Amino acid sequence: MAVFLTPTDLSLRQVLLEANEPIETAYFVETGMVSYLAYLKGGEAIEVGIIGSEGMVGMPLILGVDSGPAGAIVQMQGTALSIAPAALRQVFGESDTLRFQLLRYMQALYTQVSQTAVCNGHHSIEERLARWMLMAHDRAGRDQFPMTHEFMAMMLGVRRSGVTVTASTLKQAGLIAYGNGQMTILDRSGMEATACECYGTVQHHFEQLFGDDAVKSAQPKCRF
Repeated sequence: MAVFLTPTDLSLRQVLLEANEPIETAYFVETGMVSYLAYLKGGEAIEVGIIGSEGMVGMPLILGVDSGPAGAIVQMQGTALSIAPAALRQVFGESDTLRFQLLRYMQALYTQVSQTAVCNGHHSIEERLARWMLMAHDRAGRDQFPMTHEFMAMMLGVRRSGVTVTASTLKQAGLIAYGNGQMTILDRSGMEATACECYGTVQHHFEQLFGDDAVKSAQPKCRF
């Protein structure tokens, strides 16, 4: 498979997939974070899934379709290994190991997306924001990472004022610090206690699918 892979830099706000447009390239993310976005007719977007080094962008390709209803945009710069659709489908058909891992990752991503829908409908902004920050923290691989209130509001589908008030509450509790477009997680355990059950549910499912070694430093990992 390595012969088909091309090292690729992922730049902030780079669009990797356009919703309902042909997928020209798939990406195995190495570092950074990519958001799956669902769109309304008016152009409003909300995040429905997060992909880091545990996953791949372009999953519809292995289902035999050339596009999907969600777009994908880089929300934390990093690196990836890119592959052309034809090459991906070829190795997917030839490699039992790759096929096994990708199908299991598809199940894990489905769980994440499904749990996000439940979370958005039933949990408070504080719980959801804490969960989202933990997921971003996992994929950043460090305590400080780029993040703005405007971006968080868009990802959660809430007003910016709501995010500002909630983030201030978490800051006053000594759980986070922020400024100049940077977010810092100060108390990981406290954030996990604040987040809703959805964070742990998704993490547990990753562990079930990929084993105890799949999650290191709370970061989901599945190896292709």
